[in-house]
Amino acid sequence: MRFMKNIRNFCIIAHIDHGKSTLADRFLELTKTIDKGKMQDQVLDQMDLERERGITIKLQPVRMEYKDHILNLIDTPGHMDFYWEVMRSLGAVEGAILLVDAVKGVQAQTISNLRLAQEKNLKIIPVINKIDLQNARVQEVEQEISELLKIDKKNILKVSAKTGTGVENVLDAIIKHVPLPVHKKTSQNILVFDAFYDSYKGVVAYIRVLNSNLQKQPNQQIGVFKPQMTFVNKLNPGEIGYIATGEKNLEQYLAKMGFTKPLPMVFASLYPMDQANFHTLKDALNKLKLNDASLDSQEETSKALGRGFRCGFLGMLHLEIITERLKREHGLDLVVTTPQVNYKIEKRKNIIREPWVKLEIIVPLKYMGQVMSLLKNLRGAHKASNYLSNEILNIEYEIPLADVICGFYDNLKSASSGYASMSYQPLGMRNGDLVKLEVLLARERVPALSQIVPREFAQARARKLAKKLKDLIPKQNFAVAVQIVLRSVFEDNFNIGLGRVLARENISAMRKDVTSGLYGGDYSRKKKLLEKQKKGKKKMESIGKVRISSDVFVRLLGQS
Repeated sequence: MRFMKNIRNFCIIAHIDHGKSTLADRFLELTKTIDKGKMQDQVLDQMDLERERGITIKLQPVRMEYKDHILNLIDTPGHMDFYWEVMRSLGAVEGAILLVDAVKGVQAQTISNLRLAQEKNLKIIPVINKIDLQNARVQEVEQEISELLKIDKKNILKVSAKTGTGVENVLDAIIKHVPLPVHKKTSQNILVFDAFYDSYKGVVAYIRVLNSNLQKQPNQQIGVFKPQMTFVNKLNPGEIGYIATGEKNLEQYLAKMGFTKPLPMVFASLYPMDQANFHTLKDALNKLKLNDASLDSQEETSKALGRGFRCGFLGMLHLEIITERLKREHGLDLVVTTPQVNYKIEKRKNIIREPWVKLEIIVPLKYMGQVMSLLKNLRGAHKASNYLSNEILNIEYEIPLADVICGFYDNLKSASSGYASMSYQPLGMRNGDLVKLEVLLARERVPALSQIVPREFAQARARKLAKKLKDLIPKQNFAVAVQIVLRSVFEDNFNIGLGRVLARENISAMRKDVTSGLYGGDYSRKKKLLEKQKKGKKKMESIGKVRISSDVFVRLLGQS
């Protein structure tokens, strides 16, 4: 179609903090999509959290007009937690700008996002950003990209998104090299790549028109992003825009449109510090789910913490962002339990399965030894290593997700003095040699503190947990034994007599001075009082119960 010849659809893919949003700002400025007087940093980042952290959390489309062409940009997140959003965006475009920081060079998410784009057969336009910085390594990064893409260095564009240097060349390259939209014959005329719920308009879907004109229908609204939502009467094939459907259920609409919902990778429970705020938390989660289809939540109850929600997240950053939004936007003070992964247990076969991921680490060669030592202490298998340049190594590992989310990122940064980067993608479920650790306080089980751990780490984890509990639980009127018991994950009913004690700590009893009222006299009187106290404490040990306050749980989780 003649109209499609003037359309170019593309996205920007990059590792986090490589200047993606700043480059988008310059595009908007050069194409006069936004008046220069109204420009601000990170225009396409809608949330305060995005601007504060300098990261993109939600994808955002925008329509620009430049040299008689319509350029539809989808600004995608750079963090690995949101790779599902990147995947959906790539399905709606024909080209991708691969943006690389001139100082940091190619990093893990650069490669991960590049592979996704190559799987979609997108035209890749490589761009080196931040060439204005004094410590920019333009020639070295040029070599890294050249080897990564197997292209001549002269095909790599160089820009400073901050100053605008070279940005116009990128827009010209998009018009010249990104293919025209393809006329696709499908049963549906639109591709939905994102959606949210609006209380007035119902479900609002972000769409790419596929094969025929999309006309406005009664009780519907269609439009484009400039970057604010702008009403139009018609969308042509190849165009990117939105449709306000009037539908009331977001999940049902997405399922009807063939939208694949990403599965949660990380799980944690959220409890309000004040149980009077339970319904506030419930309403807040429901509101967040209207605009975030990847968030899962189910109500649950804990003896120690009261009523709360078991929530599923795409990763640790997703969890952090959701909890921060609950605190900021709804004024909630929360207890967040230690993040865990989802396990699948087949009792008939005595099999437990856990999620595995493909882990990619980009590290300078001089830190390779420390990083490999870190990886050797974890479960998993080294799959490949290859050089991106003479000084940069790409390491590929297959590893259980549980090992990645438990402080691995901080340890990696420490081992590499902050120079290593990582990304991971799911590989599915695999059999694991896992056991359950149960906590006994005064021979009474505390279900809220149970955890599933790899058998090889059970002893160390048990000792660490016992020591923490000893330090945190206040003294009682009787001595309290803290025991960490090893049990099979396939056992349903807990029996005090079963299971092997891996670690034990003793919390001594509070001692009241029962002889303080005596002033001299026969020592046998003093001895009699001490014996009576000893018998009382012995009896209390056999029948006494320890109640763990929510404050202890909060401090325990804060140390996890």
